[in-house]
Amino acid sequence: MSARLRLVFAGTPDFAVPALHACLRPDCEVVAVYTQPDRPAGRGRKLAAGPLKQAALAAGIEVRQPESLRSAAARRELAALAPDLMIVVAYGLILSSKVLAIPAHGCWNVHASLLPRWRGAAPIQRAILAGDRQSGVALMQMEAGLDAGPVLLERRTPIADDETGGSLHDRLALLGAEVLGEGLSRLVAGNLPGARAQSETGIEYAHKLDKAEARLHWNTSAIALERKVRAFNPWPIAETELAGERLRVWSARALAAAPGALPGRVIGVGAQGLDIACADGVLRILEIQRDGGRRMPVRDWLNARPALADTLPGSQA
Repeated sequence: MSARLRLVFAGTPDFAVPALHACLRPDCEVVAVYTQPDRPAGRGRKLAAGPLKQAALAAGIEVRQPESLRSAAARRELAALAPDLMIVVAYGLILSSKVLAIPAHGCWNVHASLLPRWRGAAPIQRAILAGDRQSGVALMQMEAGLDAGPVLLERRTPIADDETGGSLHDRLALLGAEVLGEGLSRLVAGNLPGARAQSETGIEYAHKLDKAEARLHWNTSAIALERKVRAFNPWPIAETELAGERLRVWSARALAAAPGALPGRVIGVGAQGLDIACADGVLRILEIQRDGGRRMPVRDWLNARPALADTLPGSQA
C-alpha cells in the first residue's frame, strides 16, 4: 500500500490521546477527529473541550462533534472524507453497521481489556475490583454488538498489588497506542494478521461506574474493600463516614487480622493508619480527603483532632 492511509479518529477522553498520537506518522493522514460535544465542567459549569479535542486542535486536525452518527446526513459527511480506516478509542457512542461499513478497511477499536473479558464501559476498574492478575489491550475489528468483534492484536500486562484505576489506565493507554501503531504498520505493509474470533466463554461485562458504588460497606471482606479503594482512584473515589464526617478514601490496605469486632468498628488508631474491622479481615485507611479539603495522610487528619483520636477506637464507624 503506497498511498498514505486516510484515517478518521473517534474518541473523547484522555485515554484516547496516546492512540491519536500513534496515528501522526508519515504513512498516515488523520483527515478528521470525531469527539463528543463539549460538556459543562468545573465549578462554573462552563463548556469545556475534552482531552482528545484539545490534542487534535493542537495537532491542526479538523474536529467534528455531532451528537450522534445515526442520521443519514451524518453518515454522508463521514463518507465524504473517503476514509480508509476509522479508529475508535473510548468514543462513548455506539456505531451502527452502516457507519462501520463506510471506511474501506472498516473500523478498529482499541479496548482496555483482554477480550472477551470485560466488554463495556469500565473494563479497567472492573478488572481491579474482580482481583484479576492481568489486563491488557485488544485491537479489534468492530462489528455490530458491544465489543464483540474479532481481535487483530493484543498486549498483556500484569496488574500490580498496589495498582489503582489511574495507574492501570495510564499504562493501558500507552499499550493501546503501541498495539495500534503495530496494526497500522502491518496494514500499510500488507501483512495484517488474521482476525481471531472472540471466545464464547469467559465473557464478562464491565458496567459503567456509578457513584453509589463508591460507599465502603464494612460487612464485606477487607480485600474487596481495598480493591474498591484502588479501582475507584481517581474516580469516583471510595468514601465512608467517620465521627460524623464524610471522608473520601484515596488509599487503604487490607490486613489479614481477625479482630473479633463487629464490622465497621474502629479497632486501632496510630501513625500507620486507622484500622477498621470488616466481615473478613481489617482495612487500614492510609489517605483521606475531607469535603472541600485536600488529600492527606489519615494521621494528619487525626493529629488535628487529638481528642477525636482518643474516642475513635471502639466507636462505630
